[in-house]
Amino acid sequence: MARILIADDQTDVLAALRLLLKGNGFEIETTSSPAGVLEAVNSKDLDVVLIDLNYARDTTSGSEGLDLLNRIQAADASLPVVVMTAWGSVDLAVEAMRRGARDFIQKPWDNARLLAVVRTQVELAAALRRGQRLEAENVALRDSVADEGVKQPSIIAESPAMKSVLKLVERIGPADANILITGENGAGKGVIARALHQTSSRSVKPLVALNAGALAEGVFESELFGHVRGAFTDAKTDRVGRFELADGGTLFLDEIANVPLTLQPKLLRVLETGEFERVGSSTTRKVEVAQSRFRQDLLFRLNTVEIHIPPLRDRREDIAPLADYFLRQHSERYRRAVMSFTPQALDALREHSWPGNVRELDHVVERALLMSTGNVVTAFDLALQSTSDGRLSSRLEEMSLEEAERILITKALARFEGNANRAAEALGLSRSALYRRLQKYGLS
Repeated sequence: MARILIADDQTDVLAALRLLLKGNGFEIETTSSPAGVLEAVNSKDLDVVLIDLNYARDTTSGSEGLDLLNRIQAADASLPVVVMTAWGSVDLAVEAMRRGARDFIQKPWDNARLLAVVRTQVELAAALRRGQRLEAENVALRDSVADEGVKQPSIIAESPAMKSVLKLVERIGPADANILITGENGAGKGVIARALHQTSSRSVKPLVALNAGALAEGVFESELFGHVRGAFTDAKTDRVGRFELADGGTLFLDEIANVPLTLQPKLLRVLETGEFERVGSSTTRKVEVAQSRFRQDLLFRLNTVEIHIPPLRDRREDIAPLADYFLRQHSERYRRAVMSFTPQALDALREHSWPGNVRELDHVVERALLMSTGNVVTAFDLALQSTSDGRLSSRLEEMSLEEAERILITKALARFEGNANRAAEALGLSRSALYRRLQKYGLS
C-alpha cells in the first residue's frame, strides 16, 4: 500500500484529504508544519509527499513551501513532491515545478484530478525504483561474473572433511541465522555461500555477492548502502546499494576483514538493526538482515554459526574429481578434445601442496589444457615442480614468447566464440596479423 504524507496548517484540509485518499486505498501520514515534513521524510518510507506552499496564515508568498521543497529535495531527490496552492497562484506553482515538484494541485481541488495526480506519481516512483533496482542488479551481475568467472563450480565432496561441511550446510541452511564462513583463499567460501542460499527459505530471492576487499574506501559505502543524486561529483542519479538489493535474500560479502576500520561501525549497525542511510541522504532505510556471512575478526560481537572450509591439501580425495570437473569445463570452453589425465598427471595433482586451494587447481588445469598437444593432459603439461619438502608446487614456468602468445590467442578466440575480428581487436592486432599467427600455431 502506497504511503502518502500530507502537509497543511489547516486541520480541515488535512481531514478532507485523509478521508479522500484513505478511502481510495492509500496509507496516510499527516503533519501541519515544515519541521514535521522533514522529520517524516527522514524517518519513514514515503511514496508521495503532498505539501501546501503556505504555513503562516498572514502570508501568501509561498516562500515557506518553496524552502521546504528545496530541503525535501536535499534529503531525498527521488521522492515525488506535489504542491498545493490557492486558486490563481499559477506562477507560484510553476516556480515550484522548476525547483523539482512533480505536479501541483489548486485549491479548492477537484477530487478526480487530485487522485489522478497522486496515482500517477505513485506509479512513476515505483517505476523509478524498479529501474534503479534493475540497474543495480545488472551491476551486481556483472561484478559477480567478473569475480567468479563464467563457471559456477559444483560442490564436490568425496573427502570426509567436505562431507561434514555439506551435512552442516544442510542442517543450518534453512535456519535464519548469521553464518560465518572461514577458510583460506581459494578454498570455496563463495561456493558454500551459494549452497547455503539455495537451501534457505530465501532461495527464490537474490543472492547478492560483493568482494568487499576489492573496493576502495571512497566507494565502499556507496556500493553497500547506495547513494542519492548529487551526493558526490559523479553521482548523476540515485543508486540502490547491495543491502537493499539483497533485501529478503542473502548478502555475501567476501574478504570483509579488509573493510577500513572507519567503515566497520556502519556495517555492524546495519547487521544488528537493519538500518542504514544512502550516501548523501539523511533518510533512514531498513532491510531485513536474515543471513549474512563475514570474517570473524569483524563480527566478534555477533552470535554466528561458523562453517570452516578445509584447505585442499586436507581433502586430497577431492583433488582428482575436482580436476576432472574443471577439465570438462575448460574443454568445452576452449573447444578442445582433451578429456582425461594420464595416471602420472593425477599423481602429480595429488602430491601438490595447493597453497591456492581449489582456485589454484582450476587455473593449473586450464593452463595444462591450453599447453597440451595431445588428447590427454600429462604431468609435463601441468607444469608442477618439486619443493624442498618433496611435495609439488606450481611454478611460473619460463615460457617462451611464442608459447605465451599462443595461449593468449587461444583465450581471446574462446572469449569471443571464434570471432576473429573481435579477438584481434582485443589483442591489439590487425586481422591479417592474427591470421598469420593462427596459421603459425596451427589454430583454427
